[in-house]
Amino acid sequence: MKGIILAGGSGTRLYPATLALSKQLLPVFDKPMIYYPLSVLMLAGLREIMIISTPRDLPMFERLLGDGSAFGIALTYAVQDQPAGLPQAFMIAERFLAGGPSAMILGDNIFHGDSLGARCRAAAQCATGATVFAYQVEDPERYGVVTFDPDTGRARHIDEKPIAPQSSWALTGLYFCDADAPAIAASLTPSARGELEITDLLGVYLKRGALDVSRLGRGYAWLDTGTHDSLHDAASFVRTIERRQGIKIACPEEIALDLGYLTPSALMTRAAAMGKTGYADYLRRCAAAA
Repeated sequence: MKGIILAGGSGTRLYPATLALSKQLLPVFDKPMIYYPLSVLMLAGLREIMIISTPRDLPMFERLLGDGSAFGIALTYAVQDQPAGLPQAFMIAERFLAGGPSAMILGDNIFHGDSLGARCRAAAQCATGATVFAYQVEDPERYGVVTFDPDTGRARHIDEKPIAPQSSWALTGLYFCDADAPAIAASLTPSARGELEITDLLGVYLKRGALDVSRLGRGYAWLDTGTHDSLHDAASFVRTIERRQGIKIACPEEIALDLGYLTPSALMTRAAAMGKTGYADYLRRCAAAA
C-alpha cells in the first residue's frame, strides 16, 4: 500500500497567514503541520508516499521534506492545478499507485491516541474495500456524517454536511481504499458546489457492502486546523501532551527509528542538522535510548 497526503487548497479561512504560504507548512506548536499526517501514514507502515499540492507551494514542501530519506521513506510530489474535491487526489496519484491500494490523509488533520498505529496497520492490511474512521463531534453539520445500524453497528448512510444530522459521528480525513479508488473517483459526478465529494466515493463502497467505518472513541483525539481558533487549539493540545509526558507527537524521525527505517547514528546526524533546538535535543535522546 502507498500513501497520499493531500496538501492543496488556498487556506482562505486562515488569511492573512496563508496569503503566501500553504497552511500545511504553518507550525502546530513545534513542527510543521504536514509532519502530523506524514507520521500517521508512517505509523500505518507506509514507506512510499506522494504529496499533492499547488504549483506555488509544492517547491516548499520539497525543500522541507526532500526525498524522504531523512525519515527512512520515499517521497514523491505531484501538482494539483485546481482543487476539484478530495477524490481528485486518487486520480492524480493513479500512476504512482500502479494499480495498488492506497491510504489518503488530509494535510491539515491531526490524530493522536494509544494504538492508533495498530489500527491503521490493520486497515492497511485489508485487500478489498475501504476503511475510514469516525469521530464524535459537537458540530457534525460541518462534516461528512455517518449513521450506523443500531443492530449491526455497521455504517448505514453517509451525508455530506447535512442540515439536520442524524448522528454526531463525523468522518475524519483518513481513508484506506483498495485499488478501485482511482476508477471510482473518475466515475463520480461533481456536486452542486462543482467538486467531487469524498462521501460519494465512500458511498460506492457502502453500496458494495465493502465499507468499514471504525469509530475512534475515548482516548483518541482528532483535530483539523482550518481556522485560527482550531489551529491554536491543536497547538495547545500538542504542547500540553509534550510538556506533560516529555514525548513528542508526530516526530517522523522517532517513528522511523522505532520501525527500523533509521539507525541511531542516522538520527544523530539528523539532530545535528536541526541546530540548537529542543527538537534536536529530543532526537539525540531518542538515539541514545535506542
